[in-house]
Parts: sequence; C-alpha cells; structure tokens
Amino acid sequence: MARIGYHASHEQFAPSALLHYVRAAEASGWDAAMCSDHFHPWTDAQGHSGFAWSWLGAALATTSLDFGMVCAPGQRYHPAIIAQAAATLSEMFEGRLWCAFGSGQNLNEHITGERWPAKDQRNARLEEAVSVIRALWSGEEVTFRGRFVTVEQARLYSRPERPPLIYGAAITPQTARWVASWADGLITVVQTREKLRQVVEAFLEGGGEGKPMSLQVHVAYAPSEQEALEAAHRQWAFGPLPSAVNTELSTPAQFEAACALITPEQVKTAVRISSDLEQHAAWLREDLELGFDRLYLHEVGPAQERFIEAFGRRVLPALR
Repeated sequence: MARIGYHASHEQFAPSALLHYVRAAEASGWDAAMCSDHFHPWTDAQGHSGFAWSWLGAALATTSLDFGMVCAPGQRYHPAIIAQAAATLSEMFEGRLWCAFGSGQNLNEHITGERWPAKDQRNARLEEAVSVIRALWSGEEVTFRGRFVTVEQARLYSRPERPPLIYGAAITPQTARWVASWADGLITVVQTREKLRQVVEAFLEGGGEGKPMSLQVHVAYAPSEQEALEAAHRQWAFGPLPSAVNTELSTPAQFEAACALITPEQVKTAVRISSDLEQHAAWLREDLELGFDRLYLHEVGPAQERFIEAFGRRVLPALR
C-alpha cells in the first residue's frame, strides 16, 4: 500500500516548529515524513535554515514515523561525515531512515568557497561520494582518491545492521535514467503530468524496474482558492524557474530577483493549488497510477496545522 508522508521544510519554519508539525502529522494519521536540508533558505522571506541532521535525531526520537532527507554529499558535506551521520541515526532507529542524494544547489554549497562545478562534474562527484558511503556502511576501511573525493583510512565502527536505502534525486529524465544505475530508488518533485511520466519511464528504462519511487508534491491548500494562490506565490514563486537556474543561483537575493516577474498563475505549474480537498486527492491518485509508492506532501503556505489536519482527515483516507 502506498505511504503518504509529510514534508518538513527547513527553509520555511524553525526546527522547533517542524518538530511540532511532525508530531501533529503522526497524531493525524500520516504514515511517514521527510525533510529538506538547506544552509540558506531560497528567499529571505522564508527565513529559516535549521540543521537537518540534528533535527532528524529529535524527530526520530519523539515520533514513530520513518524519515528521509535530501542532501548533496561532496562539497558542503564530506561523504564520510554523511555516512557517519546516517549510520548513527540508523543504529539508534533501525529501519526508519532513508537518504536521498543529489548533485546539489549552489545556494547551499558555495559556502565552502570552492568552485561550483558543472553539472557533469557534480554528477561524477556524487557517484564517487555514494560509493564511499556504501563502502563505509559495509564496514570497510576506506582509502579513496577519486577525481573529486578523497578519503584516507576511514572506518565506521558504529553501524546499523542494515544500512539505509539510498534514493537518487532526479528532476529530468536524463538524471532519472542515470540514478537508476546506482540508487536503490528514485525521488523526484512534482511537475506536469507528462514530465513526471517521462521521468518515471526513464528511471525504469535505466534499470529502476522493481525499485521504489517517491514523489515530493508541493501543494497549497486554503479555504479559498485566492488565499491558497497568494500563499504559494509569496513562498514558492521560484518554483517555475528551470532546474538549471535553481542549481546555479547562489544567494536568496538572487532568487528573489529571479522571481520578480513570476506571476501567481505561473506558480501553478510548480505547486498544486486548490481549496478543494477532493481535487487534491484526485491529483494524488494520478501520481500513484504513475507508479509512485510514496508521496511526500509539502504545504508551501504558512498554515501547516490546518493542512496536516485537513489532509489527515479527508485526503489520506481517500487514497487508502
């Protein structure tokens, strides 16, 4: 049966608030949760950037939900440190953590002062990082000198019996086909139905047959369509920007400038906006029909408790 999870947006809410929200989600019948991992918010208006790994320890300890997170090993994070962090959480909370790894955004990674690589180099760096992480999780002593990643005599002593699943983060069919060759599963974000179909097909063609597929769904729900639309435009106006732009801009101010001409109507291409809970349920059924087995719902507006309660009461039961 498909699992429906709550997405905790560290760039939009304080860590303490997000901890309250995931507890509320569990109480409202949600199956799971995931979180983002940002050093900077997308825009200053969002205003937060809690450290995901610290927060995950608290979230796992105070709920019974399983959790996942999306990060980019290789620049801001050395992959050996990511391996250690995930191994520690998984040893304490066996079977309740999964990791999604992607090539990252300049917004978060440029803080090290290192050059932001081109996309093909970021992909190569990610593949090296994943190989290091897997080796460390298996208990090997790792010495690795790749093009982008160096590790000297590293070994993890505290490890879970079973390592976390590794999902590959992909937005385009090209990346989805590539991650199918090394990841345990796929995670992608909502876009038009046809583009989602292309991503799924590319993942399956690349070797993803039988592997789990997760979808992060940006939604805006409010009692009126206008309220939902205005909230989405205030908080997620950058959503329609092409992936190639999102990965290259380096500061919240740059994102705000890039969004200056984005209209509320354009935001509908990146966020599902409706005051009708039956419409939200219908959209999500279509996602399940595409083959996704986990849906993580992200309310981009401020009214998180309203969203958690309403979807827990009306939408989740309709999908089950």
